[in-house]
Amino acid sequence: VPLMESGGGSVEPNTSLRLACKVPGYTYKGYCLGWFRQGPGEEREGLASIDGDGDTNYADSVMGRFAISKDNAKDILYLQMNNLKAEDSGIYFCVADAGWCGPLVAGGFAYWGQGTQVTVGS
Repeated sequence: VPLMESGGGSVEPNTSLRLACKVPGYTYKGYCLGWFRQGPGEEREGLASIDGDGDTNYADSVMGRFAISKDNAKDILYLQMNNLKAEDSGIYFCVADAGWCGPLVAGGFAYWGQGTQVTVGS
């Protein structure tokens, strides 16, 4: 079942944005869910993950500014992004993989959404 992101857009620096991702069937305890970002000319960067018990992990670049959460009843994964900076611009992907969460590396996630664009500043 495909993952589908929404909520991207263009915003000013120091503002907030919340991304959502429909993750049907992946909010059960047997899956790790996460968010990645790919800036222009850059590799995909792992930002945050959440496991079946709700334990979270964040990259240093977003620690304290971004928050990952999920609504198990609605099968939706969220990424609340606060105090956005120009360097946060890029395509944001939600991801899923079976099992407990490991390191935030692209190769650790088998299922990917198509991405949603976030642009901060001009």
